[in-house]
Amino acid sequence: MVDIGLFVFMLVLGYGFGQYNEQRHYQSIKRREAEFASMPAVASKHPPTDQNYQQNLVAGNVVVASDYFKSFVASLVNVFGGRVRSFESLLDRGRREALLRLKEDAEKLNATMVFNIKYETSRIGGRVTTIEVLAYGTALTPVERIVAV
Repeated sequence: MVDIGLFVFMLVLGYGFGQYNEQRHYQSIKRREAEFASMPAVASKHPPTDQNYQQNLVAGNVVVASDYFKSFVASLVNVFGGRVRSFESLLDRGRREALLRLKEDAEKLNATMVFNIKYETSRIGGRVTTIEVLAYGTALTPVERIVAV
């Protein structure tokens, strides 16, 4: 009986801390997305031709771990089959965070936009589900034209 009580306690504790940390992370993401709203990040393979740009590869990656509660729910879904909704927010946070880190990398180069954005996602094995999300693309920094006098 004590084992079941401890299991339920740990499950509730994992759920509580997981929800709290996820909400804090989402607040941080939303705040930083507002800061970088003026920097477009597009999937187009063709850069704009309106002016000359210096092109640099930029990347952002993040490793996000699931909380125990989400891992428990996902293991139940694995038994019965179906959509694993408990990990969808994990992937959403990972993609958004990786894109923000990519934009931070582009900002250091004074880029005005990033094009040809790609994502790669991988699962890192272990007791707790952990994913890595890598976002990469080409940062465009306008080249100042020197006019000969």
